[in-house]
Amino acid sequence: MSDLPSPVPRRPVHTRKTTFEGFLRDDGLWDIDCTLSDTKAEPIQMRERGVLPAGEPIHLLRVRLTVDDGFTIRAVQTGALATPFPECQVPADAPMQKLVGLTMGPGWRKAIDGAIGGVTGCTHLRELVFNAATAAFQMIPHYRATQGGQKDDMEAMNAGKPPFYMGKCMTWAFEGPVVQRLAPQFYRKPAKSST
Repeated sequence: MSDLPSPVPRRPVHTRKTTFEGFLRDDGLWDIDCTLSDTKAEPIQMRERGVLPAGEPIHLLRVRLTVDDGFTIRAVQTGALATPFPECQVPADAPMQKLVGLTMGPGWRKAIDGAIGGVTGCTHLRELVFNAATAAFQMIPHYRATQGGQKDDMEAMNAGKPPFYMGKCMTWAFEGPVVQRLAPQFYRKPAKSST
């Protein structure tokens, strides 16, 4: 593993932080709590909020998605603790309810844009909702597999079907060394290049 190389001399200007926390609820559903914050390293003049001190959030937005084991959204809640304009806070939750019933998976971004795209919804909440899918995929299959007595979700493979994430990134390429090592039944020899 390696880190980024040392940067040239520079000074901080802006920080955006996003976090995604996953929870198993007592009713068997899952909550994904998503938070986005934007801060500046120096005081800035806001159009309607006056001077904002360094480090005070321009945006501090939260979304809670409740999903089932099939990654279908069952409930949505939003919170806006800091926004540039008061109008950002009032209507944000209503359009988000259009996400209820949608399923995270192929076509997820298109489904989000269809439900809350453009001026129908908030750009930052769309960003959180889109990325919440990766948190759900990190959380649910692994937890269910380990609770079923398997070491991890690799052991959950059955009926000759690869896990959903295989073939979706360079590490899990069907032609790659990780698949060859951990799931040889799905390994494919790389096609010969014509050079």
